[in-house]
Amino acid sequence: MLAIRLLSEPDRLDTLVLPIRPAEDGDVPAELLPTVPAAADEVRAEATALLPATRLTGRAGDVREHLRPGGSPLRLLLLGAGAADEPNWRAAGAALARAAKDETHVTLMLPAAPAAALRGLVEGLLLASYRFRLTDAGDPPALAEVDVVVDDPDALAPVLAAARTTAEMTRLARDLTNMPSSVKNPQWFAEQVATAVADRPDLHLRVREPDELVAEGFGGIVAVGRGSASGPRLVELDWRPADARTHVVLVGKGITFDTGGISIKPLAAMKLMRKDMAGAAAVVAATLGAAALRLPVRITTLAPLAENMLSGSAFRPGDVIRHYGGLTSETTNSDAEGRLVLADAMAYAVQQLRPDVLIDLATLTGANAVALGKRHGALYSENDQLATDLLDAVEAAGEHAWRMPLPADYVEHLGSELADLHSSPAAGAGSVTAALYLREFTGDLRDRWVHVDMSAPSWADGDDAELTRGATGWGVRGLLRWLTTL
Repeated sequence: MLAIRLLSEPDRLDTLVLPIRPAEDGDVPAELLPTVPAAADEVRAEATALLPATRLTGRAGDVREHLRPGGSPLRLLLLGAGAADEPNWRAAGAALARAAKDETHVTLMLPAAPAAALRGLVEGLLLASYRFRLTDAGDPPALAEVDVVVDDPDALAPVLAAARTTAEMTRLARDLTNMPSSVKNPQWFAEQVATAVADRPDLHLRVREPDELVAEGFGGIVAVGRGSASGPRLVELDWRPADARTHVVLVGKGITFDTGGISIKPLAAMKLMRKDMAGAAAVVAATLGAAALRLPVRITTLAPLAENMLSGSAFRPGDVIRHYGGLTSETTNSDAEGRLVLADAMAYAVQQLRPDVLIDLATLTGANAVALGKRHGALYSENDQLATDLLDAVEAAGEHAWRMPLPADYVEHLGSELADLHSSPAAGAGSVTAALYLREFTGDLRDRWVHVDMSAPSWADGDDAELTRGATGWGVRGLLRWLTTL
């Protein structure tokens, strides 16, 4: 992974990056940002003279290279930082990672008092330089080292560490989600979590095997995993700092591949179903990040894991499933399986863990993308303050979500003649009715629960700012930012 150092003076000047911003003077489009320490006078003068010819606007992500044969530095990169706030620096870092991908090392001069700037820059650099490949052909070119010159490296070291942890955990979630399902099954995912906590005695892990799930009454997880040769699991990961005053339970959907079961998906809809466990990846990575940052919040993460396959033992449309705690669901669509495993985990959390807040993340419905497009998750909650706090944290972290309604007149669609609930009513508003179904399993935590349908933003079709093609790790940054406020 890209190495980033903080220095008070540059010790290498092969490629120097100078930040620019839109000029206040309308006669020129862009101007150099003042940095502490400043670049050499002749270099700044040369860069200033170049700006009118480059036609750079200074907006975040603008990059232009200038060669200086025989000079020091040999290369000069002018990097747009826009308004020079955290989001713009995140975009600038991502642009730099791509523009300098053939370089081994660059030095960047940062403006004074740059805590937010540094955080955005580091996250942009580390996330945009991410690549996932399973090949022996070697990795494509990528920037290897960045030295960031600031006025007080020691004071900014914690900011760098927090940004690096956030990016590392987001990259972990991307790795888990990108892994093909020829490798990734419930057992494999559970083993990855076990490996991650092996040297962390402050993290407690329990993995329920298939026979334990049957014995303890996790009927939804068992039913969905029944059609696969790879049995289901329930990962329970606990971070318990001594000074915690709040207990948060995070639940993430973990369908390691989704064929749709007997209600089989068409090929186009099935090809990317290795991503159907992105919610589980996000909540696990966020918990590991919170532990690395030593956040004073108790976090229990539940990742119900199953592979939804088509076979003679698969659950059928019309089956009635008994969930943890006793509620029953009639399901007429085996491709609405995610809510069945989430229901078990949420009921267990409410009845056994009794947290202060319950949050679930899931790649739950295609209706999420229809309603909100590719960049926004759909957030549901009856708690205005909790919803606002989470939305603010998600936005500040560079992710996006939109609050959706929980209309009372849609609840009647959950009625079933056979069971307590109908898990997949044919009433339209697929994301909304899925959220209403999950709400039935929140018990007395109903007013302290948030559901996020993050199917659409969990995957990027191409490189875009700090996102790279493939899994985005959506949710990790937003959750960590929110947990930091508790």
